[in-house]
Amino acid sequence: MIRFSTHPGGCRFQIETFVGYILLLGLLGSVTLLLIGMSWRWLETGTLQLDYSLGGMNLFRFMVAEMQLLTHGTISPRIIVSLGITVLLLTPYLRVLSSMLYFAIAEHDIKYTCFSGFVLAVLTYSLFLS
Repeated sequence: MIRFSTHPGGCRFQIETFVGYILLLGLLGSVTLLLIGMSWRWLETGTLQLDYSLGGMNLFRFMVAEMQLLTHGTISPRIIVSLGITVLLLTPYLRVLSSMLYFAIAEHDIKYTCFSGFVLAVLTYSLFLS
């Protein structure tokens, strides 16, 4: 639960707690999905090897390719592992986005909003445009 206190610096501590929870939940969710997918793969085939071809892909292409596989069949270990990878890659993105929104809306701090916006732009480039 996020509480905003009235003393100076109180809000910042709470946003740090919120950001910590974002990172923790993203990591735990990703690890859980990866463990489920890899365990399922091990039980199904006796191997942990998955047939991925990631060369020249960015996150957007990766997600589209995996969603196309999902629409053509049932849920497979590969889809679960792909979802885990996606959650892991999007966790820092969500962290920076929430920080930027906090600085813009709650703190009205243009300097930190711009810094966070720049980091968000770099992350967007690295995840979706490169």
